[in-house]
Amino acid sequence: MVHSMTAFSRQEHDGEAGRLQLELRSVNQRYLEPHFRLPDALRDLEPAFREALRTRLARGKVECTLRFEPGGEEAEPSIDQARLAALSATLEEVRHRVPGAAMPDALRLLDHPGVLERRDPDLEAVKQQALTLFQAALDDLIAGRAREGEKLAALIRERLVAVNEQVAEVRRLMPRILERQRAQLLERLAVIRAELDPQRLEAELLLLAQKADVDEELDRLATHVAEVERQLGQKGPVGRRLDFLMQELNREANTLSSKSVVAESTRCAVELKVLIEQMREQIQNIE
Repeated sequence: MVHSMTAFSRQEHDGEAGRLQLELRSVNQRYLEPHFRLPDALRDLEPAFREALRTRLARGKVECTLRFEPGGEEAEPSIDQARLAALSATLEEVRHRVPGAAMPDALRLLDHPGVLERRDPDLEAVKQQALTLFQAALDDLIAGRAREGEKLAALIRERLVAVNEQVAEVRRLMPRILERQRAQLLERLAVIRAELDPQRLEAELLLLAQKADVDEELDRLATHVAEVERQLGQKGPVGRRLDFLMQELNREANTLSSKSVVAESTRCAVELKVLIEQMREQIQNIE
């Protein structure tokens, strides 16, 4: 199944330790390029996240953002009564020994080291939950890439049908193309014979024969279309192969255009280029 490189997933979890929110966002990129924004306390999760991405994705720029908001009792600060009592006794002694000395207010007392303590959450439990959340987000991201890839494949197949129609149209026009080629050949022969230049006559005949033959280009176009269709049904990343096939299709369309001797075949060649470019733009998003 074809997978797109564009998708988004957000997963959340509310637990005793607090709230976790994880976002995965991916866009097209030539290689796999992960970026992480993690809280400092959970920074050591990055290697596990990176390995999971490497194992399940082949291409794309992937941004991972993890947020953690402590909750419950862990988020409520508490006062160390013993430390505050000791600090108060010390201040009372200072006031007794140094009458008139300025005493700190309540906020400054709370800023004193050790007076105001916060209970840290169980980080190991938070990390395990974050790993679970990441796997859920990655599953969802891959499912989104698959859905988007299915739509891209459908668009490409529509254009493959149109390419085949243009190839069939050129084949239908071949008798007219050959007749036009014959008329041009007779016109040139009249001029060349008048000039009595055997070498030029031979070169012109060879050139006109080459320009008249587009069967090879049409056959290769049909072969490339069949290969694109086959690649769309393959498992695993196919974006680079498809991009290469678009280059080959475009090469044949250009050659067909250069050999065109009637307006209808020129129009077909232009339409082929438009269809190939439309496919190429879609393929840039395929993994």
